[in-house]
Amino acid sequence: MEKELNGKICQIPEHVAIILDGNGRWAKKHFMPRNVGHSQGAKVVEQICEDAWDLGIKYLTVYAFSTENWNRPENEVNALMKLLRKYLIDCIERTSKNNMRVRIIGEKSRLDQDIRDSITKLEKVSAANTGLNFTIALNYGSRDEIVRAIRRLTADCKEKDIPATDITEEFFSSYLDTRELPDPDLMIRTSGEQRLSNWLLWQLAYTEFYFTDVLWPDFNKKELIRAIEYYNTRERRFGGV
Repeated sequence: MEKELNGKICQIPEHVAIILDGNGRWAKKHFMPRNVGHSQGAKVVEQICEDAWDLGIKYLTVYAFSTENWNRPENEVNALMKLLRKYLIDCIERTSKNNMRVRIIGEKSRLDQDIRDSITKLEKVSAANTGLNFTIALNYGSRDEIVRAIRRLTADCKEKDIPATDITEEFFSSYLDTRELPDPDLMIRTSGEQRLSNWLLWQLAYTEFYFTDVLWPDFNKKELIRAIEYYNTRERRFGGV
């Protein structure tokens, strides 16, 4: 899809993946507790979902809580879980209003039962929506995802007598958490960090990366457009040099 942005015709990426980084640093910069930064970051997610759809993006995937985030101080983890509970409940209402489909990826078994129940309800009530496909990664780690996929694949190979020659890249991808999604065209990481942090390692093989110093709570539609403009400066090649 093409769209005019700042006087130029730009190709809009179908799928954008974002590492939401910098909430804590934003809070420190404003002399506030870290949980305030996370709360502000959640509000930005809501707005960016609307902005992404308005720009023509069909799929938006965000890295909200990683498998490594459990190592943070207990009070911060508890605050994040409290925020997550509220966000999931509020999101049920927003999905109906915005015609947005929501998926949750990651290892859900470590999450409390009430959170898992909210996830199930949210995915169910939004399943038929035809607007933005919004995916939230919770207790997600790409290595963990790949290991879980291999376990399921191995079990199926044994039970269904699947020959090794049938295992292609596409076949393996069908066992990943993202099996219903196209691979991202553009990956954005905020706050100046330039690493993947165990994020979609398989899926980002041919993705364009955009790193910005902007902290996530300060990210907005203008910054998203800048990322799309950068994406349009890249010459997309698959298997070329």
